[in-house]
Amino acid sequence: MSPNRLLLQFALRRPVWIGLTIALGFSGALFNGVSTMLIIPVVLGLLGEEVNLKGAPPILQKVFSGLAQSGGEAQFLWMMGLILLAILLKNATSYASSLTSGHLSRSLVSDIRKEGLQLLLDVDLDFYIKTKVGDLINRLGGEIGSTATAIRTAVQMLSTMITIFVFLAILLSISWQLTLISTLLLAIVSLSNSFFVKRAKKFGKQLSDQSRDYSVAVLEMLSGIRLVKATGNESYEYQKIEQLISDREKADFDSQANSALVPPINEMAGLTVVVAILLLGRIFFRNQLESLSAVLLTYLLVLFRMLPFVGQLNNARSSFANLAPSVSVVNDFLRREGKPFMSKGHVPYSGMTEGIRFEQLAFTYPGHDRQVLNQVDLWLPKGTTLALVGSSGAGKSTLADLLPRFYDPTAGRILIDDRDLKDFEIHSLRQSMGIVSQDTFLFNDSVRNNLAYARRDATDDQIVEAAKRANAYEFIVKLPQGFDTLIGDRGVMLSGGQRQRLAIARALLRDPDILILDEATSALDTVSERLVQSAIDELSRDRTTLVIAHRLSTVQNADQIAVLDKGRVVEVGTHTELLKQGGLYAQLHAMQFSEEPQTV
Repeated sequence: MSPNRLLLQFALRRPVWIGLTIALGFSGALFNGVSTMLIIPVVLGLLGEEVNLKGAPPILQKVFSGLAQSGGEAQFLWMMGLILLAILLKNATSYASSLTSGHLSRSLVSDIRKEGLQLLLDVDLDFYIKTKVGDLINRLGGEIGSTATAIRTAVQMLSTMITIFVFLAILLSISWQLTLISTLLLAIVSLSNSFFVKRAKKFGKQLSDQSRDYSVAVLEMLSGIRLVKATGNESYEYQKIEQLISDREKADFDSQANSALVPPINEMAGLTVVVAILLLGRIFFRNQLESLSAVLLTYLLVLFRMLPFVGQLNNARSSFANLAPSVSVVNDFLRREGKPFMSKGHVPYSGMTEGIRFEQLAFTYPGHDRQVLNQVDLWLPKGTTLALVGSSGAGKSTLADLLPRFYDPTAGRILIDDRDLKDFEIHSLRQSMGIVSQDTFLFNDSVRNNLAYARRDATDDQIVEAAKRANAYEFIVKLPQGFDTLIGDRGVMLSGGQRQRLAIARALLRDPDILILDEATSALDTVSERLVQSAIDELSRDRTTLVIAHRLSTVQNADQIAVLDKGRVVEVGTHTELLKQGGLYAQLHAMQFSEEPQTV
């Protein structure tokens, strides 16, 4: 889709405001043209010159003939009054047009931002895996900002073109011959601007690319600032980003230098057109110069008044071409074709009565060939705990990601009470789940707001109760502002164990029907692990729970333990049963509980 079509697509959602903008723009241009037409006859009359309006536009002849009855000085006073009235109406409509066009521009930009935000919330996780966050931020911020400027430019172009068309109509009513020549000359001027328009688009593309690279690099540096400092790579990062800044500034300069050439060239070309019309008018009307002096002067004044608008239009064309690459980036960003979206389902989830069945599951990540899961068959009865263990890369986390439908299996299906998971309305399904992972995410907000994120209508008493059950209350009340303490970006002001307990409290507050624990204690020290494990036991009591285990000691009491190896389930049983079998689970257990324990 071209930039013009994208803007038109959004503009058509606001037909009333488009109509108002066009109507007010036309009215302002008409009053502008009328006031301009009246100036020359009035000036000539005030100077005592005879005003011959033979060949003048009919509207001008009618105005003069209607006022001729006043006679003498009164006639020209009426004419001056009409000029002032036309100017007043022109400025009033211009002011109203400015407000409506500004509202239209802001509305279109707001629509684009909202659609971009909605797309980011709707698209599947696979999109984020393949797309750099810095690129997304640049698109949602910088590129949409440039698109906002493009929209304002497009609205300005619309108003300017309306004004030019009105002036051309007036010029045609005075002399179609001169207007034909004027239009031809101005068209040549506009065509000559095409060279600068093409260059503007090229430089705009370079600037858009450089801005994207800069945003990506800065975000990656900030995200990995601990690694940067730990490895002493500050100078390397500075030099890398400094080069990106220089490249961006060069692209910006090239774009500005190209745009700066357009106004002076348009001004010189416009003056050339005026001189050419003067000469041609002298040639065409050689024998009528005296009788048509008022008409010719009016024509030249209207033409002279129109030329700045032609220059504005050419400048706007160059600016729009410079911004077109950003509009194209936004168009690609907003286009839903080719992006992964999960089917939403249609049956509201209202709880389970039997359990969850994983039936012949297979899964391959989009764009990859290796099968991560293969023929997985498991049964998780309601109110019980199923633990997944195995070496790194066995497919444990992938299997857990299929339950909240972060991905759908490439083969097989997941059933809740014999109904396919895909049938359930995805929002209500996820609302019924609580997920606690080793990489806990917390907002740069207060403890209270982080806990209440799981349940926006939670009362203070419910928040406190959840914190107590998660063994988090004691450390929370010791914080400087208690539950109102700001915890920093991703909870950086808290320890790992404290962050995990907040995540568990958040899950408790939601009171989920299904619980997913993804190696929630793997990165904790012994004391923190005991506190977190105690909170997990409280959280998972009487809930249907899927646990991904790193330390086998945390899942010994699970109702079932499934051992995964290379994407397949190789063993299923209780802790005692699996030890007796002497298979892979027994080997992993022996490795972890040997004198030199190893991780799995």
